Amino acid sequence: MRRSTAYEAFRYVAILAATAITLVPILWMASMAFKPVAEWQAAGADLTWFPKAPTLDNFRFIFGESTSNLIVALDRTAAKPILSSLLSAGFGTLIAMGAGTAAAYGLSRFGSGGNLPLALIQLRLFPPMAVMIPVMIMWSFLNMMDTWWGLALIYGIVTLPFAFWLMKTFFDDMPREIEEAALVEGCSRARVFWRITLPMMRAPLASAALFVFILNWSDYLIALLLTTREWVTIPVYMASLSSSMTGQLYGAKAALGLIAAVPPVVLGIVIQKHLVRGLTFGALKQ
Repeated sequence: MRRSTAYEAFRYVAILAATAITLVPILWMASMAFKPVAEWQAAGADLTWFPKAPTLDNFRFIFGESTSNLIVALDRTAAKPILSSLLSAGFGTLIAMGAGTAAAYGLSRFGSGGNLPLALIQLRLFPPMAVMIPVMIMWSFLNMMDTWWGLALIYGIVTLPFAFWLMKTFFDDMPREIEEAALVEGCSRARVFWRITLPMMRAPLASAALFVFILNWSDYLIALLLTTREWVTIPVYMASLSSSMTGQLYGAKAALGLIAAVPPVVLGIVIQKHLVRGLTFGALKQ
C-alpha cells in the first residue's frame, strides 16, 4: 500500500515537473510581451521574469503606433499578416480535410485506389525545398504568388496526407453495421455518408482538423517562399521584426507570438468536448 502511494506521488510530481517545464517558454513569452523596451533589452542581473512596469507598448507597436524613440516605425503592421494566416490556414485546412476525408472514406469502405495511400504519403517524403522550387515556378506562371488563396491551396495539398491517414484510421475503426443497416433500409450511399457517417465522426473530424490547422498555422518555409510582401503570414512577419538601432525586437515578437497562440487555443477550447474522444477513437476496439 505504501509503495503504491509513493508511486502515485512520484507520478504526480513528474507530471507537475513536466507541465512546469512546458509552461516556462509560454510564461516567458507572455512576460516579455508586456515589458517596455528597456526591460526586454536588459541583460544579466537586470533581466527579470516579470515586468517591473507592465505596458501595452509592444502590442501598439506591431499595429502601427510608434511608442519609443528606440524603435523606428514599421513599414507594415501585423494586421494583414494575421488576416493572411487566418485565411490561408483556415481554407487550407478545409481543402485538406475535405479531400482527405472523401479519399479516406472511399478507400476504407471500398478498398479501391491502387497506390493512392503510397502516392499521398510521398508528398511528405520529399525534402521541402525540392518540392517548393517547382511549386514556385508553377505559382508564378498562374499568378498565384503572394496571394492568400495560392498559399491556402498549397497548404491543403501539403497537409492532405495527414488528413487522409488520420481519417482513414478513424473510418477503419468505425463499425460498418449501422451503415449497412441504413443501406438495407433503402438509403443511398451518399445519404448514408452525409446523414449517418459524418455525424458519427464529429469527434475524429474535430481532432484531425485541429492537428492540420496547427500545421498550416505554424508554417514558415512555404509562406516565406510563396509570399513576398502583400500576404506574408505571421511567422514570416515575425522574422522581419528587427531594427538597426535595437537589433531583434523581442518584445514585439513576444506580443505577436501571444496573439498567434490565440486561434489554436480558441479552436481547441471550442472542440474540446470532441477532442479527447476523437484522439482515442478506436483505442478500445477489440
